Amino acid sequence: MTTKVNERALVLEMLLAVNEEGQYSHLVLRDVLDKYQYLGKQERAFLTRLMEGTLERQLTLDYVIDQFSKTRVKKMKPLIRNLMRMSVYQIMYMDSVPDSAVCNEAVKLARKRGFSGLSGFVNGVLRSVARGWREVRFPNLSVTYSMPEWIVDIWTENYGEEKTRQILEGLTAENRLTIRTNLSAVTPEELVNKLKSEGVTVHAVPELPYAFEISGLDYLAGLKSFKEGLFYVQDVSSMLVAETAAPKKNDYVIDVCAAPGGKSTHMAELLQGSGMVEARDLTEYKVDLIRENIARHGLSNMKAVQMDATVDDPDSHQKADVLVCDLPCSGLGVMGKKTDIRYKMTKEKAAELAKLQRQILSVVWDYVRPGGTLVYSTCTIHRSENEDNTAWFLKEHPEFSLEFQRQIFPGEAGSDGFFLAKLVRSK
Repeated sequence: MTTKVNERALVLEMLLAVNEEGQYSHLVLRDVLDKYQYLGKQERAFLTRLMEGTLERQLTLDYVIDQFSKTRVKKMKPLIRNLMRMSVYQIMYMDSVPDSAVCNEAVKLARKRGFSGLSGFVNGVLRSVARGWREVRFPNLSVTYSMPEWIVDIWTENYGEEKTRQILEGLTAENRLTIRTNLSAVTPEELVNKLKSEGVTVHAVPELPYAFEISGLDYLAGLKSFKEGLFYVQDVSSMLVAETAAPKKNDYVIDVCAAPGGKSTHMAELLQGSGMVEARDLTEYKVDLIRENIARHGLSNMKAVQMDATVDDPDSHQKADVLVCDLPCSGLGVMGKKTDIRYKMTKEKAAELAKLQRQILSVVWDYVRPGGTLVYSTCTIHRSENEDNTAWFLKEHPEFSLEFQRQIFPGEAGSDGFFLAKLVRSK
């Protein structure tokens, strides 16, 4: 007989791992869902929403709690702080959960975790929140959308307040699960039929005939089509890298920061078995992730190589028909999926990443043969890392010309925030 699992207790543990131990939210959630995959679909959906929602709305939740608690959130004991956040999230954003149940379950959890002395405090504050949170007025965009002020300030400066509000709305929209057909194994039509036979709802993605939005599935890894490597889970904006690179038959492609390999496998598939895609990354762990995807997709024209992109490789000079530089970045465009980035990233870290991007570009630019293409991309919305870096590169390397660049904002075509620039080296 399976022991009854307390989903709220699991969420509390996940929040402690992310907020107090610095672990990554998407990895913590993935591990829990893998461990408890025997839970029903409704239970998994509840703990997923409660965990991701609490993180996404954390600044807002803290502001509301502080209006009703004599002890400020930052001064609370870590377990109580995270318990209060997840409880207030249920009160404010989950209509299907009665406020009384939220309060009672929070008190039980506090007692079970050794905080019986604070159970009265937890109960009193939560009941006050339940009665009065609708009267609370938020002072600015930062609190309204639970986004650190430094990020809101940068976007407002670059795009204006109305566009910033649209970006913030886009990041809070419901995430859509998009996939890319493994064209080396199956046709898009065959994949659709296979998915439908497994009870999955499938919708086409405009302009990308091999891409689909899927829903209604119980558990991704439980799909036979997923196990067989018939598709790759990938955001639409990420798919546009290979579309932009547009590798031609027999091209040699180098992807300098490739893990886990989604963009590289995409390009290998577009080459239809010809040419070669050399997917590189820094650590053995990351290279192993690439190898797993090569094997899963059955690709013979792709290889994984461990290499530091900041160190010049003389053998690569003028070797690549296509060079992909999808570089480490602040990740401000993917906060809708990786909610804790907004709390882990800082203005100083973003500036350091912009410098690292320039350092890598300074090393790898000559890997592009004359007449070849360099695609520079990031999953962020930050001009210092995007347009400013493109302008700097063109000034440093006049032998390249800009074919186009595009900042994709969250929610556009149902995608993450993303930046793309295509540069061509003169012959």
